[in-house]
Amino acid sequence: MQSTSRILMVRPVNFGFNEQTSVNNAFQQRGHESNAREGAIKEFDEFVQLLRSAGVVVFVIEDTPEPHTPDSVFPNNWFSTHEGGTLVLYPMFAQNRRLERKPAVINFIKESFRVKRVVDLTNYEEKSLYLEGTGSMIFDRDHNLLFACRSVRTDERVLEAFCDELDYDYFLFNASDSAGNPIYHTNVMMCIASGFAVVCLDAVKDIDERQNLIALIEESDKEIIEISLEQMEKFAGNMLEVESKTAESILVMSKTAYNSLNQDQVERIGQHCKIVAPNLTTIENNGGGSARCMMAELFLTPVK
Repeated sequence: MQSTSRILMVRPVNFGFNEQTSVNNAFQQRGHESNAREGAIKEFDEFVQLLRSAGVVVFVIEDTPEPHTPDSVFPNNWFSTHEGGTLVLYPMFAQNRRLERKPAVINFIKESFRVKRVVDLTNYEEKSLYLEGTGSMIFDRDHNLLFACRSVRTDERVLEAFCDELDYDYFLFNASDSAGNPIYHTNVMMCIASGFAVVCLDAVKDIDERQNLIALIEESDKEIIEISLEQMEKFAGNMLEVESKTAESILVMSKTAYNSLNQDQVERIGQHCKIVAPNLTTIENNGGGSARCMMAELFLTPVK
C-alpha cells in the first residue's frame, strides 16, 4: 500500500527560523522572521482544515512550549510507520530537533495504534550519523524500494541498518541544487505516488545515476513527471500522495509548489489524483520545508 488516509501532524507552538538546521538547508530564507509563529499557526490550521475537507483523517498533536522545538511542525523526519505494526525512530542532525521525539507523541501512537515493534536508530547520533525519516528516504512501499540522495543528514550506514530491519532495497545517489549545494533532503526533489513519480532529474548530475534512477522508477510502471531545478526550489518536489476515507487519491503540495507547475504537469498529475494545495509561505521561508514535511503517515492499524 503506497498511500494512507491517516496522517499525524504537530501543531506548532514556538515555530521560527532554526539556526541549527540553516547550516545545510538552502531552502531556509532569512528576513521572514517577524510574525513567523503566528503565521505558521494560521497556515497549519488552514492546512488541516483543507485536508479534512478532502476526506483525509488528520490526527493533530499540540506541541509543548518546552523543550523549545522550532521545527516540530515537520514530524516526518523523526519517525515513520510501516504496515505490520512497525514504528521507526530516526537519528537527527540538529540537536534541538532531537527534542521533537517527545514521549507524548510516541505514547499517542502506541496507545492509538497497534505497534508490534519499535526500530530505534537514534543511537547513531552518538556517532554523528544521521537518517532523517521520510525526508531522507522516498519509499516505493509496494516494491520495498527506497530512494535517497547523499547528504550530511542521510548516511549510508544508517540507511543500510534501516533496510536490514525492514527488508528494503535502496538506491543512493548524489543530487545538488542550481547553486551546486548538496540537496539536504531527498523529499524536496522527488515524490513517489501509486501511479507516477515527480522528480527533478536535473538535480542528479551524474548521467549514469540519472539513468539508473529513471530505470528503477519505470520498472515499477510509474509515469515520470519531471520538474525543473527552479520548480524544485519552489518546493514542487515536496509532495505527498494520501487517500481520502473513500480511497480517492490526493496529491498534497503547497500553493508555492502548485503555482510553479505548468499546465501540462498539472494535467498529468490530475489524471492520477486530485490536488490539494495549502498556502504555507511562512513555514516554507522560515523552516525550509513544505507540505510533505508536515505530514507523518500512519500505516498502522487503529486500536479501536
